[in-house]
Amino acid sequence: MAPNETGDELVFFVNGKKVVEKDVDPETTLLTYLRRKLGLCGTKLGCGEGGCGACTVMISKYDPFRKKILHHTANACLFPVCALHHVAVTTVEGIGNTKSRLHPAQERIAKSHGSQCGFCTPGIVMSMYTLLRNKPEPKMEDIEDAFQGNLCRCTGYRPILEGYRTFAKNGDCCGGKANGPGCCMNGKEDSVTMMSSSLFDSSEFQPLDPTQEPIFPPELMTQSNKQQKQMCFKGERVMWIQPTTLKELVALKSQYPNAKLVVGNTEVGIEMRLKNLLYPVIIAPAWISEMNAVQHTETGITFGAACTLHSVEEVLRKVVAELPPYKTEVFQAVLEQLRWFAGPQIRNVAAIGGNIMTASPISDLNPVLMASGSKLTLVSKEGKRTVVMNEKFFTGYRKTIVKPEEILLSVEIPYSKKGEYFSAFKQASRREDDIAIVTCGMRVLFQDGTSRVEEIKLSYGGMAPTTVLALKTCQELTGRDWNEKLLQDACRSLAGEMDLSPSAPGGMVDFRRTLTLSFFFKFYLTVLQKLSKNQKGTNNLCEPVPSNYISATELFHKDPIANAQLFQEVPRGQAIEDMVGRPLMHVSAAKQACGEAVYCDDIPHYENELYLTLVTSTKAHAKILSVDASEAQSVPGFVCYVSANDVPGSNITGIANDETVFAKDVVTCVGHIIGAVLADTQEHSRRAAKAVKIKYEELKPIVTIQEAIEKQSFLKPIKRIKKGDVKKGFEESDHILEGEMYLGGQEHFYLETHCTLAVPKGEDGEMELFVSTQNPTKTQEFTANALGVPSNRIVVRVKRMGGGFGGKETRNTVLTTAVAVAAFKTGRPVRCMLDRDEDMLISGGRHPFLGRYKVGFMKNGRVKSLEVSYYCNGGNSADLSYGVLDRALLHLDNAYNIPNVSSMGIICKTNLPSNTAFRGFGGPQGMMIAECWMSDLARKCGLPPEEVRKLNLYNEGDLTHFNQKLEGFTLRRCWDECLSSSSYHARKKLIEEFNKQNRWKKRGMCIIPTKFGISFTIPFLNQAGALVHVYTDGSVLLTHGGTEMGQGLHTKMIQVASRSLGIPTSKIHISETSTNTVPNTSPTAASVSSDINGMAVHNACQTILKRLEPIKQSNPKGSWEDWIKAAYVNCISLSATGFYRIPDLGYDFEKNEGKPFCYFSYGVACSEVEIDCLTGDHKNIRTDIVMDVGTSLNPAIDIGQIEGAFVQGLGLFTMEELRYSPEGNLYTRGPGMYKIPAFGDIPTEFYVSLLRDCPNSKAVYSSKAVGEPPLFLSASVFYAIKDAIYAARKDSGVTEAFRLDSPATPERIRNACVDIFTKMCPSAEPGTFKPWCVRV
Repeated sequence: MAPNETGDELVFFVNGKKVVEKDVDPETTLLTYLRRKLGLCGTKLGCGEGGCGACTVMISKYDPFRKKILHHTANACLFPVCALHHVAVTTVEGIGNTKSRLHPAQERIAKSHGSQCGFCTPGIVMSMYTLLRNKPEPKMEDIEDAFQGNLCRCTGYRPILEGYRTFAKNGDCCGGKANGPGCCMNGKEDSVTMMSSSLFDSSEFQPLDPTQEPIFPPELMTQSNKQQKQMCFKGERVMWIQPTTLKELVALKSQYPNAKLVVGNTEVGIEMRLKNLLYPVIIAPAWISEMNAVQHTETGITFGAACTLHSVEEVLRKVVAELPPYKTEVFQAVLEQLRWFAGPQIRNVAAIGGNIMTASPISDLNPVLMASGSKLTLVSKEGKRTVVMNEKFFTGYRKTIVKPEEILLSVEIPYSKKGEYFSAFKQASRREDDIAIVTCGMRVLFQDGTSRVEEIKLSYGGMAPTTVLALKTCQELTGRDWNEKLLQDACRSLAGEMDLSPSAPGGMVDFRRTLTLSFFFKFYLTVLQKLSKNQKGTNNLCEPVPSNYISATELFHKDPIANAQLFQEVPRGQAIEDMVGRPLMHVSAAKQACGEAVYCDDIPHYENELYLTLVTSTKAHAKILSVDASEAQSVPGFVCYVSANDVPGSNITGIANDETVFAKDVVTCVGHIIGAVLADTQEHSRRAAKAVKIKYEELKPIVTIQEAIEKQSFLKPIKRIKKGDVKKGFEESDHILEGEMYLGGQEHFYLETHCTLAVPKGEDGEMELFVSTQNPTKTQEFTANALGVPSNRIVVRVKRMGGGFGGKETRNTVLTTAVAVAAFKTGRPVRCMLDRDEDMLISGGRHPFLGRYKVGFMKNGRVKSLEVSYYCNGGNSADLSYGVLDRALLHLDNAYNIPNVSSMGIICKTNLPSNTAFRGFGGPQGMMIAECWMSDLARKCGLPPEEVRKLNLYNEGDLTHFNQKLEGFTLRRCWDECLSSSSYHARKKLIEEFNKQNRWKKRGMCIIPTKFGISFTIPFLNQAGALVHVYTDGSVLLTHGGTEMGQGLHTKMIQVASRSLGIPTSKIHISETSTNTVPNTSPTAASVSSDINGMAVHNACQTILKRLEPIKQSNPKGSWEDWIKAAYVNCISLSATGFYRIPDLGYDFEKNEGKPFCYFSYGVACSEVEIDCLTGDHKNIRTDIVMDVGTSLNPAIDIGQIEGAFVQGLGLFTMEELRYSPEGNLYTRGPGMYKIPAFGDIPTEFYVSLLRDCPNSKAVYSSKAVGEPPLFLSASVFYAIKDAIYAARKDSGVTEAFRLDSPATPERIRNACVDIFTKMCPSAEPGTFKPWCVRV
């Protein structure tokens, strides 16, 4: 039976409108269809692999099996259009808009300041909206769970949860006790200066009215009763067949034995996009009733293979609630694994059969199914057969015993029996939505009424190319008693059986081996606990679990979040329309929440536009022998290949003129741009780019800092700062400590990747560029240089960015120049938005640092002398590395007064993509190493670390190591306030108590100060311009040199102009930043944008007010509009430019004199954590921050910046790890492997307060910079973890100091908590093997 050739019709609804499609390409995703075909650009592309949630939409369908309408979220970037037949899709545009009305889910995220750059907002809104459609009165836990699959890089998540908490039944803070007795906010008001704690007023919110939601299309209800017919769609390379009966499916599978069965497309979609695999035939079994059926049998529950993980979860939840616990041991383990399985958007569409058949070695469910002996039913033309999922089922990496023509029909998960116990464990880098490092399923059955093992199964994932059973160990334990001796033998046996080669793929070998033992130990304790509970009254056969071990058996649970933000209210008597100092909502927040805000790739397509895909190097260091683009030409839609020969101007580019637009003879990193392919669509250009063949002659690469030091591969000159007499200082010291610390790099992970649209104007070499950049001027200059035209022919326009964080300060130019050259060559508009994997590969990130120190100090902890050297990995070009290193050296003191200093900084030149600016710009790395020696020193003196830190703090009027006098030094006030608001000393006692009572869980706490210098360290960059137009109706158009990337700069500038002109903010508008309005701007960076642009705006406004003086005098009672009309009639100019520069800056490294910074921002944070010593997991219990931001221009934005920076730093110091092969190839190219903090990673209790009464005379309206300074405060979490590890080591009898490099990942935490299990898994000798990944 061949699929019908008549061309089937796909019928579905989008936002209530019917769509009928005849010719659909099965490779088209819902996201592409929404954005290209329907022009609905609210749904964003963030990663293309279902890992960030920016593309979340709601899918609604009538389920004929359950007779009800189901709503669920899904990732549009993976959802195939072909799977949409008779489905209704709702996107962010379909639920509300700024023209008519916002939906409460949109309004509340906007008004509670939960949208900064706004790129992730539509996805978060849709996750919330779908939850509300299913549960109009959700619990707070439901809300937190709904966001497991959504990431945000700007806000730090707190305001999003805070705004959406207002939907929860148990809403309000402190579980509904808001400001009642027992509320955390009580006693926080102060009579002298009013401190306020409400950033928004929830009484203004519209109520949620479930009756107002759009109805499910009635046509789809009636359709579902009719008999479906088989459907088939053919694309350029793929055929999609959707059968309706099992018979049809079996016939198709024997006709196409190599076809893939796809339900959710969450695996095949990624393989085709990221692994370049092609499956010409795809069969979709979602409509087949047998494959969706759930049957309760005598022995267990049978799930059809097409049942989604979410539906499995629902069924099992119900069963666990109804049946006696002894029967549901396996189900509870499955539920525990599903709880942390991907995100809801994936669980809603991914099928259980797909999870088994993918046969991933790190599957979360397969070890559970294997250990429980689940049965699989396979069907083919030959009939059915049942196989048990045992050690023979997986035959090799991603291979099973299922024959090509067979189909997995169903899986039976068994009931457990009396005397049978089951547990499942998973360890990953991040708890929510992360792939496992090691997973396991463990089952034991005891002889009736005894503690003697009758059967035992231990199944592991992540320890071999397949899911494996520890057969030898299981055999050895059978017939033994469940006691301490069994535990020791089991661990010894497992350590031998679960061995890994030291160069095993995935790395982390010691950690993975230790986890197999730790998991068994947890299982042993859990079973022991259940045995002693179930055998009450009988003669206790087994020893009880020691009380200090009990916490090791607890499953992870998170308390509901609690938080508070304190800020100073505006002074009494401030005019109502004067918005400075008030928590004004971000000006674009409502547009962002509705998906109306336009980002670079949302600009509608031009008539004859082309799409560009880069062709990049796959070798870290090599000569290019040949480039062959002939195969690419046969791809449909191919237009041309662009390379160095097509550059009309200069191919030399880069900040230090040491880079090329296109590599010519040599490539110096993986991801080095060699050329680009132009085609009519993104899919075609992507395919053509993959078809370009490049031949290399490989050269030896330098990848790590260590290799660079050995080969002396440095960028000259070497920078030094010296002060005092270091030698003498060491002689006078009581103690001297030496050590080193390594800090890993960090990927920016702005949600919107680099994007450029170039439009040639066809005359005089003019070109207009729409770019996602923080640096329009450099983008203009580099493009003009590459095209060989003067800068006045190039206009760069930036409306907004979906996040920047420094990653778009210079590195966007590598893409923009290539796109501009292509547009010049073809004379047509050219667009390119990088895919996440390309972006992570090409664009560089934060500099990894190695710090070596020698510090001399007195018995009381006072520091006398410091010698320190910093090595940073700059990558293959200079870019901004000199500036980063300068700032690291200028922050080597953090906030401590060190009389004698000798320091040097070296940039290592390596074969990695050039590292670049990243929030903090070297400052956090410099300060981290200071805190490293500070914590070692306190331990050496045996003194409390907070006392030693306080002893060494600067005082007002002190000179820093670079001889700048500290004025307005508020740090000690911040310190004292943080100590008291965090109840530091009382909690420290509680932590000591907790650590005595728990052997395998430990808590730690740390308080850390920060001082951050504000200014560009290159003096001439501290300038800014503004342009103010007043129109005759009184409205004001404001333009300034800064760009908006979510930090609220435009909002603050409108507030400044509003106060300067004395008019309400509603009369002022900022459209965009462009090079033809304000020229020669500095990049929006270094935290100074509000300072310098604010002053420039103020300056322009003053000019206009001066011109209006005579008019106002003649009509003092007139309105603003009257004065403006009169001015126009009297021929007075209503347009003015403004300009500002920061005075008296400039520092000389040679002489160690001058003033590098205008002023400093200060802050202190205290954090408490809890670690699991067996798995290396940690949870952030509480953080208190006190920050000096002067007199805040907008407390909502400033607190948003503090929390966002803190959470970004939390990622830097505890989670985010870039992993490279020894050849310099990046493994972590997307959210699948690279983990940024998620909703569940923020501190459970998060308190931020802005220091009161500390005006800053050096910036606009007494404010202070806030973008970068708070980031380093998250080091308090790192050192709290280190504190907890010390407590764990002490219990193992190890007390000496130890080295902990950053980030403190579960791997590093676990390996540092030495105990009996780590000793059983000794490390291989370095140098005896080739590691899978290296520390760069």
